[in-house]
Amino acid sequence: QVQLLESGGGSVPAGGSLRLSCATSVSPASLCMGWFRQAPGKESEGIATTYFASTNYQDSVKGRFTIYRDNAKKVLYLQMNSLKPEDTGMYYCAANGFGCRGRWPYDYNNWGQGTQVTVSS
Repeated sequence: QVQLLESGGGSVPAGGSLRLSCATSVSPASLCMGWFRQAPGKESEGIATTYFASTNYQDSVKGRFTIYRDNAKKVLYLQMNSLKPEDTGMYYCAANGFGCRGRWPYDYNNWGQGTQVTVSS
C-alpha cells in the first residue's frame, strides 16, 4: 500500500501557473504514477503518467503540463503552465507498485485525497 498526499492546488487566473505535489510514503522511483482530474459534473480523466523514464500526456495538456518526480524527496510533481478555465477541477495523484497495468492512463490501486485547482477567466 502506497500513501499519497497532494498539495499545491489553488485559484489562479487564466494563463497562470501552479505546481502540484504528491508526497509518497515510498520512493516513487519504480512506481507507475499518474495525475487525474475531475471537473464538476464530469468523469475523472487521466492527464499525465510517468513510469521510469517514460511520460505520457493527454492531448489537452501536452506542451503545458509536465509530470516529473524527485525520488530522493519521494515526491511526484505536476507543473502546470498556461492554465485555462477548462483545467479547473479536483486533481488526484495515483500510484501502482506493480508497474503500469491496463490501457493508458492505466489502472491504479493507490489514490490521494485530491487538491482543488480553479482557473478563472
